[in-house]
Amino acid sequence: MAIVAAQQMIEALDTLFGVHPGCRPVHARGLVLAGEFTASPIAARLTRAAHMQGNPVAVIARFSGSSGYPGWPDYLPDARGLAVSFHLPEGERTDIVAATLPRFPVRKPEDFLSLVRALQPRPALLWRLPWFLLRHPGVLRSLPANALSLARPPASYVSLVYHAIHAFKWITPYGSERHVRYRWVPEQRLTISWRAALCAGAHYLEEELRERLHRGAVRMHLQLQVARPGDPVRDPSAPWPASRDIVTVGTLELRSLADAPAVLSFDPLRLIDGIVASDDPVLRFRQEVYALAANRRQASAKVRSIRAA
Repeated sequence: MAIVAAQQMIEALDTLFGVHPGCRPVHARGLVLAGEFTASPIAARLTRAAHMQGNPVAVIARFSGSSGYPGWPDYLPDARGLAVSFHLPEGERTDIVAATLPRFPVRKPEDFLSLVRALQPRPALLWRLPWFLLRHPGVLRSLPANALSLARPPASYVSLVYHAIHAFKWITPYGSERHVRYRWVPEQRLTISWRAALCAGAHYLEEELRERLHRGAVRMHLQLQVARPGDPVRDPSAPWPASRDIVTVGTLELRSLADAPAVLSFDPLRLIDGIVASDDPVLRFRQEVYALAANRRQASAKVRSIRAA
């Protein structure tokens, strides 16, 4: 889509969450960690991508809530995010961007823009949201799965499943291809009561993760859901059948907090040889929005630097 549409998306998110200089328009507050990713032996048979060959690869990961309001407390219902950047030799990078919602609510960027506008806090919300849902019944079909992911507060950022909802084509060393979807899965799933979450405080997920790191490394496992011919690879709102093969292709081990740069960006289309993006319009639209948001944060950082000089 045109850059103007990406700008409209950022403006709509600003109206929904407010403008917070230096913050992302969504996933405004997060915690950055450093560690390594090690692929399992099967990964090298599925793709020739360099970070899937079995050697430990340095990573930077960011856990976050999804709200664009940095003061949104952890104890309120919210999707959570996990963005991972793999830092390969000779300066190559590739990223996986995932969240706890298993399905994107719509299949087209313009529909997502309409949804964000319909959710904006103004009197028109009373009729704009029902009217949007009436015209986009697919959103209602995604609600049960997405609502289930919000049903209980998490005990930890590392006790959740994170879905990278788009399809990517993995190319083997021999040239064969298959489409896959990623998800990060925890070693143990834990929840707490809403009352316990409320008592734990507004930033309890960050505090719990800091304390957990003091006791040792935390781990997440990368799984693939493997598509079969005919599965929808361009529609992030369409699930694949549960009967599709699930393959564990590596382990993320995070050992310490990281000093994040002034502008840390993740891009689901930052790919390397051996992995190709599907022709998913939402995926490509996200890249445009992320780039504009990163440019805005960069400009904000420069202003702060000038004022501090």
